[in-house]
Amino acid sequence: MTGSPSLLLPPPQGGAPDLLVVAGEHSGDEHAARMVAGLLKRRPGLRVSALGGPRLAAAGAELLYDRTTVSVVGFAEALSNLAFFRALIDGTVGWIARHRPAAVCFVDNSGINLRIAEALRLRGVSAKGGGSVRTLYYISPQIWASRAGRRFEMARNLDALAVIFPFEVGCYADTGLPVEFVGHPFMAPDYAPPVRHDPAGPVLLLPGSRPRAVGLILPALVGGFLEFARAGREASAVILYPSAALRAQLEASGLPPAIRLLETGTAVSARAVLTSSGTMSMHCALAGIPGAIVYRTDLLTYLAGRWLVRVPYLGIANILLGEPMYPEFIQGASSPLALAGELAACTEDPLRRARTGAQSAELRAMLANPSGASAADWLARMLP
Repeated sequence: MTGSPSLLLPPPQGGAPDLLVVAGEHSGDEHAARMVAGLLKRRPGLRVSALGGPRLAAAGAELLYDRTTVSVVGFAEALSNLAFFRALIDGTVGWIARHRPAAVCFVDNSGINLRIAEALRLRGVSAKGGGSVRTLYYISPQIWASRAGRRFEMARNLDALAVIFPFEVGCYADTGLPVEFVGHPFMAPDYAPPVRHDPAGPVLLLPGSRPRAVGLILPALVGGFLEFARAGREASAVILYPSAALRAQLEASGLPPAIRLLETGTAVSARAVLTSSGTMSMHCALAGIPGAIVYRTDLLTYLAGRWLVRVPYLGIANILLGEPMYPEFIQGASSPLALAGELAACTEDPLRRARTGAQSAELRAMLANPSGASAADWLARMLP
């Protein structure tokens, strides 16, 4: 990913689109796709272009560039790819300035998307800068965890924001930015859970979707599982992968025969999970699968995170509940012995399983939108 990407984005088919969706990474592609699919059911004549991934394309958007292939993790990796991201931002801003969609909806991925929104205002392209393009944002950056001052920049650059956690509305109360809670996407009526709890199922290992993060976290997950199985237990495990590139990386790591690979989207039943702190950890929490979070990164990112982040947990389920539904094993604490002990508690302690089930039910109640409105409903109202 080093060097400058080819960002000669194609012109939209059929003239200026009604909407450009700008998402990044596999989870952003998934959330944006569900929103766009719902939007097109409500307004089937809309022309939607996207920078995102294959799910957005399947939902009906014209895919201009696959952003799911260019994610990074950590400060060190981001610094080494600054030229790439500058080109990505400049290319996207230039496309919007040329083709003038009626609106742009950014989805998550704040490090890049907020810079694009700011550039559109400074160039006079967006409505906030005196232009015609409305700038919308779905899935707030976690300003409640770090860099809270970003909310004022967002108010300068955005026309409206849709959030997926109910408490986030209050985080912007002093900004003047219109903010609406639209419910968590995993509580949508058409949401099909990719995982479910089955006390007789395999162990689920989820190292994430970013290649560098997978390389750091995978050995801890595999080591913990092998230590768990070594104690005479009949055990098997499953790893979900979101792309062919990740499958190749996993296969090259020399996984033991007891661990199978399945593509993300394949329904999986699991008795316990060891997971990174990303989107899949929320899938598992809502499904009531007992487990633990494992976090490993480069030293620079870890030290910077300790300085910047102001929340007691990494996992979003833990943050929302205010208690460790999933105990967190960070850096050197994620030893094989420690993780094996956690798997033993998850699979052999009935009280642990019951507590996880109760916490899961509490989460589901918390994340449902009482009004029943969805992100697609919000976006349909926000479009000119």
